[in-house]
Amino acid sequence: MKTKNYLIVILLTVFTLSSCRTTFYQVYRATPTDRSMANKDALVYEDENCEVTYNLWSHGGNMGFGFFNKTKENIYLNLDECFFVRNDVANDYYLEREFTQSSNLGSKSSRKKGGSLALTGLNFLGLIQSNQAAAEVSESLMTSSGSSVSVKEKKIVTIPSGTLKYISEYNINESMYRDCDLLKYPKRKQVRTLHFMKDDSPYVFSNRITYRVGEAAEPVQFENQFYVSEITNYPEKEIVENEYDEFCGEKSIEKYDFFKVKSPDRFYIMYLKNGNGMKH
Repeated sequence: MKTKNYLIVILLTVFTLSSCRTTFYQVYRATPTDRSMANKDALVYEDENCEVTYNLWSHGGNMGFGFFNKTKENIYLNLDECFFVRNDVANDYYLEREFTQSSNLGSKSSRKKGGSLALTGLNFLGLIQSNQAAAEVSESLMTSSGSSVSVKEKKIVTIPSGTLKYISEYNINESMYRDCDLLKYPKRKQVRTLHFMKDDSPYVFSNRITYRVGEAAEPVQFENQFYVSEITNYPEKEIVENEYDEFCGEKSIEKYDFFKVKSPDRFYIMYLKNGNGMKH
């Protein structure tokens, strides 16, 4: 009995500890150095040939971009001359990778064999009785064939006239920023935002993009640069609300979690409270 009670205490302790784990979010706001890019629905760069859009909102920050061709010719995006740069460290968009796509085809056939079998045993009166029982055995034959195709990563991406393609490879930041003026696990009244200018920002990042319009055109190069201008730590309840989803006036049966602070110029890192006792 003592052992049983001891196990119950352990299970209750584990359940209590796991249920007390609190979720927090570190939310970043990014400001484009070209202020004309700021938009309510997206961060947009535009020239006479293309429109490039960003939506950073994701865990770690999505630095991928949508490239829209405004011209009447093909645009050729030179990935070997495109780079994601973070704090002066350049990362290649063209990585010379090779991807393998595989497929399998299978067919199954079956055949049956019949026979009889003598069964001996006691009947419901307790007497020994022998009967003939029919037996049927099914044999299955499985044949399969497979194939795989190796696809090399494209160095040049073609974007037809009037179309959009998405290029995605890198996250902006996946490790927490820590500061003596920023509580790691704040309560609602303890939430504080750190503000930065470009010169003192902990993260300055950009996409350097090269493209050509038509096959004989000279390359066009530009850079979309951003810097982290705000960092805030929030308890989950301050930025996540649980509500019914609604579409065309019809509400969902279940409630879902929605971010209150979601916007294209923000991104976040989700983390859990641990027991090391550190406040920052």
